[in-house]
Amino acid sequence: MKRILTTAALAAVLSAGGSWLAVPGGTTLPGAASAQEAAEEVTVTDMTLGDPDAPVEVIEYGSFTCPHCAAFEETVFPQIKENYVDTGKVKFTFREAYFNKFDMWASLMARCGGEMKYFGIVDMIYSGQDDWARKGSEAEVADALRKIGRLAGIENDALDACMSDGEQLKALVTWYQANVEKDGFNSTPSFVIDGELYTNMSYSKFAEILDERVAAAE
Repeated sequence: MKRILTTAALAAVLSAGGSWLAVPGGTTLPGAASAQEAAEEVTVTDMTLGDPDAPVEVIEYGSFTCPHCAAFEETVFPQIKENYVDTGKVKFTFREAYFNKFDMWASLMARCGGEMKYFGIVDMIYSGQDDWARKGSEAEVADALRKIGRLAGIENDALDACMSDGEQLKALVTWYQANVEKDGFNSTPSFVIDGELYTNMSYSKFAEILDERVAAAE
């Protein structure tokens, strides 16, 4: 289970500025105040699968560099999607959590394809995590993420624009901070099921909780 960057630590980084939050392409976030201003101008879209009127809502908070999140994506999520999301029982939302700037870069790239391509790109990010997230330099990480985007059908110019979009990143960071404060999670993956917070779990435990929630909603 991976510990996320706390709101206090992230706020300190934002206030300090510097290269920690540099976007590949040269943009650097200047401070927490600017992040708040950007959030008022840029809308962050929740990425959701399933029937919007499904009786049960699941929100996953995941870090793209988190091995436990990648394992969940590979072994547990496909079963949840098949048995609960595709059958109309669960509305499933994925929200990015940030542990480092590579998480943020991956978030910008994943959202570059829009809502139609988002979950396919998320799957590619997690399935290739051992490759792109373990590169020896920041430039290699950025190039590997761009390669995933190209494989998803995004043109180079669009990728460059997305991954150098400082305003979008500021909005995402502010959105992330608000999610931490609202839902109180401190590790990834974490799940909010009908408003109740859970940490990582097996499919059998997940199914048990979802079955109870679905039955209660009938």
